[in-house]
Amino acid sequence: MTRDPRVHELIREVVEKHEAELVDLRRDLHAHPELSWHEERTSTLVAERVQEVGWRVRRMPRSGVVAEIGEGGPVAALRADMDALPVHDVTEDPWRSTVPDVAHACGHDVHTTAAVGAALALARVHEEGLLGGRVRLLFQPAEEVMPGGAVHLMSLGVLDDVDRIFALHCDPGVDVGQVGLRLGPLTSAADRVEVRLEGRGGHTSRPHLTGDLTFALAKVTTELPAVLSRRMDPRAGVSVVWGMVRAGAAPNVIPDVGALAGTVRILDAVAWADCERIVREVVHEIVAPYGVTAVVDYQRGVPPVVNEPVSNRILARTVHDVLGDGGQVVAPQSLGGEDFGWYLDQVPGAMMRLGTRTPGGPTYDLHQGDLRVDERAIGIGARVLAGAAAAAVVTDR
Repeated sequence: MTRDPRVHELIREVVEKHEAELVDLRRDLHAHPELSWHEERTSTLVAERVQEVGWRVRRMPRSGVVAEIGEGGPVAALRADMDALPVHDVTEDPWRSTVPDVAHACGHDVHTTAAVGAALALARVHEEGLLGGRVRLLFQPAEEVMPGGAVHLMSLGVLDDVDRIFALHCDPGVDVGQVGLRLGPLTSAADRVEVRLEGRGGHTSRPHLTGDLTFALAKVTTELPAVLSRRMDPRAGVSVVWGMVRAGAAPNVIPDVGALAGTVRILDAVAWADCERIVREVVHEIVAPYGVTAVVDYQRGVPPVVNEPVSNRILARTVHDVLGDGGQVVAPQSLGGEDFGWYLDQVPGAMMRLGTRTPGGPTYDLHQGDLRVDERAIGIGARVLAGAAAAAVVTDR
């Protein structure tokens, strides 16, 4: 089947008609953020709104909403994450967070609102008999914690029968009116590692009678990243960065215990599969000469987001339909983690970067309390999500 040109116009008309409502919804969500696994109010708002226009809605155990419209197949899914961050909102906008030390500092309020906009548009497409299959909306909890709410929803069967899945993520480094796309790896795998060392302590004047644990801890800190760069394919983009190093309490005492913790990020899915084993081996090899013992707590987090070619082409064509020439830019690879990668382990799909920067305005950063978005991005995101889903369900498998 080929795409009906009326679908694009219907989506545009509906999103433009509801644009003010969508902005109001985003501001409401921004003012009332909810942390991972506690997205109760958000879930109620989105469930009630999409049900009003004909979507079949299910509230999921613990948290999350799944909605579906259409009949038959193929089936395309759209994912929107709903959770906020434990970050203080320092903006002065009238719709700034009313919850102390909780804020939508990653743009999930925009993601959720864009998906609601897509739902309104796709409901109209379905009413007109122009939806070639089914579309499933995944309003997902807990993207900001590992291993992420994607695993929870997948365990409940939300990917059953899904042929293709799409998502977006705000990018405050891209101007509104542009969308970043990238074929292949877009984000990295993100794991957490903690190393705890134990050994005989003592006086710093007699290190030869101890395991000199602090020195051994320093060797792990510097040598693990260096050794991994030789034990793993450098094209995999492995990055180990420590966020915590802790040992001792006095300058002349060698402690008997110490720890360090950080993240391991990898752009390549094959290398990710081997990384935990190699990290464990290397840590034990590094500390072996110092007479200390190591306990490695390695927590696999999320796999890389790897955009599949057909899905990426569907997004690219839809972005052109919505924004015309110049609407698409190349998204750089990111070492950030994103649990959308779990879905792409199971079904083909792609994620786009939605530009949220006002042209000529400041560039904000994600996960910061001063994040602000140009709200014109909401309608753009809604139109691209809806257009990609509609195109996917009429694309031959």
